[in-house]
Amino acid sequence: MSTKSKWFVVATEGATADGRNIERKWLEEMASNYDPKLYGARVNLEHFKGIFPDGDFKRLGDVLALKTEERDGKLRLLAQIEPTKDLIEMVKNKQKVYTSIEVNPNFADLNSAYLVGLAVTDDPASLGTEMLAFSAQAKQNPLAHRKQDKDNLFSEAIEFALELEEQEKESLLDKLKAMFTAKENSQQTEQQLYKTLEDVSTLLTEQIKQVQEKNENLTQQLNELSTANIELTQQLQALEQKITTLEKEPVEFNRPVITGAEKSMIETDC
Repeated sequence: MSTKSKWFVVATEGATADGRNIERKWLEEMASNYDPKLYGARVNLEHFKGIFPDGDFKRLGDVLALKTEERDGKLRLLAQIEPTKDLIEMVKNKQKVYTSIEVNPNFADLNSAYLVGLAVTDDPASLGTEMLAFSAQAKQNPLAHRKQDKDNLFSEAIEFALELEEQEKESLLDKLKAMFTAKENSQQTEQQLYKTLEDVSTLLTEQIKQVQEKNENLTQQLNELSTANIELTQQLQALEQKITTLEKEPVEFNRPVITGAEKSMIETDC
């Protein structure tokens, strides 16, 4: 099952690319033109493209799709990649947490911009604004040997976070279909058939156990709600009883006896 990343920003309108600014038009063209079947951009280290599958500069994944979005008045290019286990481990260990795109402003027969590579790096300064400007002005561009085409541009490195999308769990039905399909494609011996049925039994047991656990949790929650409802009902009944009792009791009002004042007044009048 493939692992897809969540969308993350790889370039922003106006950012540096080999002494030039990334044009809004490029981002729009890269997003609309990108098709892995036409040309699939791969993830690499520091824009180096190794030729050995077990070498230090082997590929670290593929760019699956591109899209643009507006943020604070500037267009941004976002990518979704399928990283290798090596890249996932690198990022987990806080390595290679910056990205830089390689763009061809005039790709093949499209006559428009196209993303041809995505590099990850540890040191943003190695692909930062000053380094790219210096490289572009130098008589011999020190980054030229890393490019797939001399006219390609490297964007300045920006930080990214590699977050993976949650994968849908394979359903029991899908697992059963896969089992029987695999067995049907080869001659089944009695032992193989027994193993298939045993696997099916194990899957069913796991599913039943999960359902039972969910039912137990649901039953417990219902019991707790029922108990709380009973307690609330009892409290309401007690309150109603108290109100009824108070309503039946006669209201008596006794005027307090005035003492002292009247006698004093009489004595004063005399």
